[in-house]
Amino acid sequence: MLTDKAIRAAKAAETDYKLSDSGGLYLFVTTKGHKSWRLKYRFDGKEKRLVFGAYPDISLVDARSLRDDARKLLREGRDPSVEARKRKLANVARHRHTFEKVARDWYAEQLARWKPVHASDVITSLERDLFPTLGALPITDIDKPILLAALKTVQSRGVARRSR
Repeated sequence: MLTDKAIRAAKAAETDYKLSDSGGLYLFVTTKGHKSWRLKYRFDGKEKRLVFGAYPDISLVDARSLRDDARKLLREGRDPSVEARKRKLANVARHRHTFEKVARDWYAEQLARWKPVHASDVITSLERDLFPTLGALPITDIDKPILLAALKTVQSRGVARRSR
């Protein structure tokens, strides 16, 4: 099993090499000295590899924990690399749907049925009152306390009705 001292001592060589830990976990060291944690496993009769990340961003303890999580998925009959890809795609999608993006899409849909003066008032209110506090948040992260806090700051100016 690896130790933190052995990992720090690993230096670049003429060829890439591996330092094995246990349970398929190893540290991959490139010719340029970059160190990354990887897991070698078999799924559906095929050998696969999963990259956890770079050392020291991911410590030995963290890498072992990630290995254990991946092994648990394997025991459940799920491929850890597919699950990691799903999490990554879900996270990207989650951050694409911010409050500001959803609000601007809604505004664009309503624009045809509103008079220009009202449309201007709505977008001005959103940009001035809500986008600064809520705009960058993923829509799924906005809950009642966050929304109430944003509305209270608007209410203090006496213009909360339109924003609500």
